[in-house]
Amino acid sequence: MFKFLPIVLSIVVVGCSSSNSNQDLKDFIAENKRRPPGKVEAAPSIQAYESFVYDVYSLRGPFDRPVSAEVQQLSAASSSDVSPDFERQKERLEQFDLATLSMVGTVTKSGSLWALVKDPNGSIERIRPGNYMGLNHGKITDLSGSKIELIEIVSSGEGWLERPNILELQTAESNK
Repeated sequence: MFKFLPIVLSIVVVGCSSSNSNQDLKDFIAENKRRPPGKVEAAPSIQAYESFVYDVYSLRGPFDRPVSAEVQQLSAASSSDVSPDFERQKERLEQFDLATLSMVGTVTKSGSLWALVKDPNGSIERIRPGNYMGLNHGKITDLSGSKIELIEIVSSGEGWLERPNILELQTAESNK
């Protein structure tokens, strides 16, 4: 190994010796030093960001339907009289959205008509006028062999408003 050391050192010394092989680089540097310095453009001005705070309690929800002027007048007149009974114990079908419930039939028991309502879990519940269903305090007012009529109590943003709704019988053709 020590035999090759003088050869390696001589190659390193010859490689590091100054030569004119990099004269073009020296000429380029000298030419650039003779040129006048360039001008740097000013940075563009940045506009300040104006933030927006969405106050969820004072504004209408982004997915709520706009309320027309007639409905606002109606709700202003009726909102003082209408309000849901929060002291009442909720019934089982009030934990489901009305759109997820379906009327599947009727039954007559002891001379009174009962509607059969299927929930999203597949359970069937018997209901009659006076029962409640849906998330909006929907009280069943009337039922027939083909539909359930109910009155929901919904918030209008400034009070409460009664809204009629209907749940129709689901037939084999309507399930397709």
